[in-house]
Amino acid sequence: MKGRLSDFVTKELVSWMSGHESSIFSISVHASGRYAITTSSDTAQLWDLDTFQRKRKLNISQSVGIQKVFFLPFSNIILSCFKDNSIFAWECDTLVCKYQFPPPPAGSDLKYKVFAVTRDGRILAAGGKSNHIHLWCLETQQLFRIIQLPTKIRSIRYIEFIPDSFDAGSNQILGVLGQDGIMRFINIQNCKLLFDIGTLDEGISTSLISPNGRYITSIMENGSLNVYSVQVLTQEINKPPPPLVKVIEDLSKKTGPGQLKVRVIGGKVQRPRKAKDCKTTTRILRNMMDTDLENKENDLPEGLCKKSLQTLLRGYGEYPTKYRMFIWRSLLQLPENYSAFNSLLDKGTHCAFLNIHEKYPIKSRKLLRILQRTMSALAHWSAIFGDTPYLPLLAFPFVKLFQNNQLVCFEVIATLIINWCQHWFEYFPNPPINILSIIENLLAHHDKELLQHYLNCGITAQLYAWPLLETVFSEVLTREEWLKVFDNVFSNHPSFLLMIVVAYNICCKAPLLNCNHKDDFEYFFHHRNNMDISVVIQEAYRLMLCTPADIHPETMLDDFIPLTKSQYPVFNKYPKFIVDYQTQELERIRNDELEYLKERQAVHEVEAEIMRQKDEDQVWYQKQKLLREAEDKRRDILLEEEKKLVEQRDRLVAVKRDLKLKEIQLLNASRKRFLQNQLDQREMELRRLDDEIERKVSLRGEEVATTAKEVGLQKLEIETQRRFLEQQLAKNEKIASQEMKKGLNNYRRKVDLEERRFHKAVERDECHSLKTYKFVEETLANAEQACIDTDWQIQVLLKRKFDEAERKEHYEEMARLLRNNRARELDTLSALKGLEIKKGKEDEYPLQTSHSIAASCNRERREYIDTEDPSHQDDRFERLQEIKAKSPLKPVSSAILSEGHLNYIPRIDLETHFFLDRKREELEKKEHELMSEIRNLRHKHAQQARQRYHIPSSHHRCDTDLLIT
Repeated sequence: MKGRLSDFVTKELVSWMSGHESSIFSISVHASGRYAITTSSDTAQLWDLDTFQRKRKLNISQSVGIQKVFFLPFSNIILSCFKDNSIFAWECDTLVCKYQFPPPPAGSDLKYKVFAVTRDGRILAAGGKSNHIHLWCLETQQLFRIIQLPTKIRSIRYIEFIPDSFDAGSNQILGVLGQDGIMRFINIQNCKLLFDIGTLDEGISTSLISPNGRYITSIMENGSLNVYSVQVLTQEINKPPPPLVKVIEDLSKKTGPGQLKVRVIGGKVQRPRKAKDCKTTTRILRNMMDTDLENKENDLPEGLCKKSLQTLLRGYGEYPTKYRMFIWRSLLQLPENYSAFNSLLDKGTHCAFLNIHEKYPIKSRKLLRILQRTMSALAHWSAIFGDTPYLPLLAFPFVKLFQNNQLVCFEVIATLIINWCQHWFEYFPNPPINILSIIENLLAHHDKELLQHYLNCGITAQLYAWPLLETVFSEVLTREEWLKVFDNVFSNHPSFLLMIVVAYNICCKAPLLNCNHKDDFEYFFHHRNNMDISVVIQEAYRLMLCTPADIHPETMLDDFIPLTKSQYPVFNKYPKFIVDYQTQELERIRNDELEYLKERQAVHEVEAEIMRQKDEDQVWYQKQKLLREAEDKRRDILLEEEKKLVEQRDRLVAVKRDLKLKEIQLLNASRKRFLQNQLDQREMELRRLDDEIERKVSLRGEEVATTAKEVGLQKLEIETQRRFLEQQLAKNEKIASQEMKKGLNNYRRKVDLEERRFHKAVERDECHSLKTYKFVEETLANAEQACIDTDWQIQVLLKRKFDEAERKEHYEEMARLLRNNRARELDTLSALKGLEIKKGKEDEYPLQTSHSIAASCNRERREYIDTEDPSHQDDRFERLQEIKAKSPLKPVSSAILSEGHLNYIPRIDLETHFFLDRKREELEKKEHELMSEIRNLRHKHAQQARQRYHIPSSHHRCDTDLLIT
């Protein structure tokens, strides 16, 4: 179930409140208008009316139903009543259980169904299927009274208290609607039946009492709606008591004036008297018979004396709180024109106050609605009030005070405007300059120093007087102080309000003299200040007595004039042409806005029509789609039926085929088992062979890895030996060069001849190496062609090429050593030449020695080459030739030795030649050992490759050549 929330003024839907599974039978709104409780038989929900969101949900078991959940008046307490007669009180903000009512007394079979609470929230009345009513005290949570109705009443359908403006919320009259359709009104103090409405023939179905307690609306069982006036129903009860002073006999005609006799009966006339402590006290005269029913709101005694009230006011400073509203209505002589006020309300909300909530964001929605209605009624009464910007500020304190009686609120404000706001609108839309001038003259007469301070600071009456008047002191006074001020204002001449303004300024003289800035003054007159309001009132009375007649406001303001009865007076004391012009402009703007709204409405209607047409088209297309889908479904159903028939036939054929297949399967089962056995045996053999192959492969890999490691170790040993030899040779050459530098110049000619011979030997050597290189290339070409022709030779070639790269590095290292040796020999020769020049030795002996050294070196090389295998020799010379072609040694020419040095070569010392020969022999020996190791490695690799790939012996020669390359 959903609850619908609508705006009362605009009739527009505001929100939906959903969450109930059953129908909602009770709605209770908090006094602030912020929260609401919706109740159904299964649950109760608390709503936040600012956001329209659910704040809390009360869930109960199905065995215990909810009777009613509601807020207590002017309180934050929620009462929840259940069908088992249990009553709980909850805190609204925290939703904490404050207390629980004790169970009803034993023997009471009353089942609570209806509830009512007084406006002060102190008494709870509960009734149900019985003629008893239980009265609970909410302060003590105790049952203090049980009221028994007549025996013909078997159950109670509805109860409600009648509100009274003069009982401070402690309502005394309770309306009870029984099952017989008669609503009886009972005084809960003396339990007396006051009056009743409805009859047995024309019973009441439901009833409701207005918030101000003046009317009772009832829906009869025959469907008619009756409205009863409480004032008329209580007319007999509220008759005034008999007079306390009664004239027994009038003898004025028979005797003189001094012989008139008067006798007091029925009681004493008591007057106020002073007590011992000099404090004035009073006693209220009461009639003992009708103490609870006097001082009704509508009983306005005509004999109430204003002077007596003023005397009472001066003695106490204010009127009693309980009777203040009654006294104000009597002083202002309100006519209570119901029909006239209803006609103003029927005109609706005035256009000037449609958006009053934007300018005055009042928290209470109820208070905002009452303010809007009151302002609209004033604007409909006189056009100027629709354009007066400060009117809501002036009227708000009265609206808040009389929020439960809008008629009294309107008439109080209207009386205030007519009498205490005289001449305020003559300079509209400006502030009342004439009134402000009166206040300034009064201040100049009574306190010139304060006025002079205002003038020095540039402060005018619009700042120190007008804020107090336009808000009627509501911004600078508390509620109690404001009520006390207006007790005196309504009890005196209209000029007393101006005297209050002047008295307020004079009493606040000390803080005002300390203010020097305009902002300070504005803040002072718009906020509350610490001061005694009684002193201000006393000062105002003093000003009323001490002010000269020429500047006294009484001579400028009219006396009090009450509102006329039946119809309100015409209010036109304002510049009509300004208001009319503003009204015309507003009307023009309103008409433009209406035209715009009409155009927008037309556009919305067109859009709605387009959307409607679109929706219709969508619906038509949807229907067509549904028809097509239905047709497709029917076709699919037919196809499925046909498929089912075909499937049935296929199943029959399949059954037959399965029978035959089973026979075949039985025959093939034995054959498959035999074949499977054979397959398993073959797979076992294959797995064994695979394991053997993997084992051999792993062994072969280990052998290769071991060989590679050995080769690496040999390389490292060779490299270490080579470096050691280089170091030794470098040391020896350094020593030799130092010795040879001394005699180098003496042997220039001899060295030049030796160089020429050496170059010739090198050229011959190079020619022989070139021939060998060509022969090796031809052999390589034949070997490569043979490898291309066969697949197995490709793999062998790749392996051999890898080995060749390693050998190439060895050969390059050896060629580099040879080149270094030759360079060092040249350096040695040049050093010897220098030594020969210095020593000046003979030329012949060194030359012969050098020739013998060169010849011995060449002879040893030839012998070494001749001792080698021819194929290996060719291979060696081929590699040497290739190395020389890549990095050839330049022959020693005249660039090394100049022409002058060629003519003379000094002799070489015998020890030096012997040392050089020995070094050369050692180097040649090392070279011979290295070449032999290389040949052994080649031969070993060739054998391993032949064994690995099963190469026949016919290819042995070719493989050896490939390995050598």
